[in-house]
Amino acid sequence: MKYEAVLLDMDGTVLDTVEDIKDSLNAALGKFGLPEVSREKTISNLGNASRYLVFHSVPEGTPEELSEKVLEFYLPYYDAHSHIKTSPYEGITDMLDKLNNQGVKLAIISNKPDSTVKELAAEFFPEKLQCAVGQSEGVRRKPEPDMVLKAVSDLGLSLDKCVYVGDSEVDILTARNAGMDCISVSWGFRTKQQLIDAGAAVIADTVQQLYAIITE
Repeated sequence: MKYEAVLLDMDGTVLDTVEDIKDSLNAALGKFGLPEVSREKTISNLGNASRYLVFHSVPEGTPEELSEKVLEFYLPYYDAHSHIKTSPYEGITDMLDKLNNQGVKLAIISNKPDSTVKELAAEFFPEKLQCAVGQSEGVRRKPEPDMVLKAVSDLGLSLDKCVYVGDSEVDILTARNAGMDCISVSWGFRTKQQLIDAGAAVIADTVQQLYAIITE
């Protein structure tokens, strides 16, 4: 097998988190009398961490101070409501089990806060992952390579033995910045054409196809 480890983006790749994110975001916006956003708008703003999400969801011209207040409300609210509608994409859990049985190491990488990433990973994929890395002090968010490099180091492997899997242009750039192979998936928060336009080299349209590419 070519790869000894698979590093997986969380939102839009292994977990469908958009409804909990949207509901938490709208709770934060509503708290300050701002209009709600749609699922489509939420999806379009995902992938660049919470600050980007909030600052691009408030109405144009919103004062920065107010945007900061929305963000401050959103972060703990989402942390407390991140498990309500979220679930793994169909087939993901079985794929992780198969890879584990073949001795492949698995990690989750996300721009969410590190504590939230570890909590979601433990809840939805108990004893299936060897590593879960989120944003923390000294570990920059994607597309910087910090999280990927930390995971690879924690797994005790070299970059050429690992592959990164994600659903967005941010993930493609993250893998490129880290100097490692990347597989894009088309069932997440970006269309297949958007992935192609972003320079995706390999795209999996189903979980079964992703497993086949990883293990070929």
